[in-house]
Amino acid sequence: MDHLTLYGEQFNARLLLGSALYPSPQIMLDSLAASGTEWVTLSLRRQNPAHAQGDSFWQLLRDSGCKLLPNTAGCTSASEAVNLAEMSRELFDTPWIKLEVIGDDYNLQPCPFGLVAAAQTLIERGFKVLPYTTDDLVLARKLLDVGCQALMPWGAPIGTGLGLMNPYNLRTLRDRLPDTPLIIDAGLGAPSHAAHAMEMGFDAVLLNSAVARACDPVAMARAFALAVSAGRTAYCAGIMAPSQTASPSTPTLGQPLLAMPQ
Repeated sequence: MDHLTLYGEQFNARLLLGSALYPSPQIMLDSLAASGTEWVTLSLRRQNPAHAQGDSFWQLLRDSGCKLLPNTAGCTSASEAVNLAEMSRELFDTPWIKLEVIGDDYNLQPCPFGLVAAAQTLIERGFKVLPYTTDDLVLARKLLDVGCQALMPWGAPIGTGLGLMNPYNLRTLRDRLPDTPLIIDAGLGAPSHAAHAMEMGFDAVLLNSAVARACDPVAMARAFALAVSAGRTAYCAGIMAPSQTASPSTPTLGQPLLAMPQ
């Protein structure tokens, strides 16, 4: 079977979903089920399981059967992200963390310096870090150098739905880091965006707004699951290379010639 391997663990699903913005908890659970995901992200800044409301929400996510991926959304410094990650490990009993260190409030672009510093500290403390990063190759290599075994480059800024804004940079990442699991995170708005990412050879996609804000989140979750599967299957099958010149799909060699009337 075509598994996704992260930090030595194998997973079947290549679609990861967030838990925010859904019209209701039940619609969120139904969407998770429809997507077939094994992962759901949770922001400690939105839901604190130390409080009654957070504990109830955490119980819902645990009942979903999905693996919980806490994140450090909203953090703007390495120290803040490290502290939040430590809280998540204690509260949720998991070493997994989606690392976010935001450097700009307008487009929510990751801060490269804080991201690398936080990743290094967390890796040294035994975390399995999935860093939310840009599509910059040099930054990606710095994150790998400090011990990250997988990366989550953005397709576009969080919540924009713009899709893959810089295919050249993303293809460069994929080509230059062939053995690194790469998960497109943020900016996907349509199932076609997810299919495109998978056709390019990315290992998985993570999204939230495109499903949660849809008129029918459950149906949209199912659509994204189909798109991810189709894109991955196409990539593995071998997509034909584009060409600037036309090439007939029907061979002419050996075709009978019609005699012209005398």
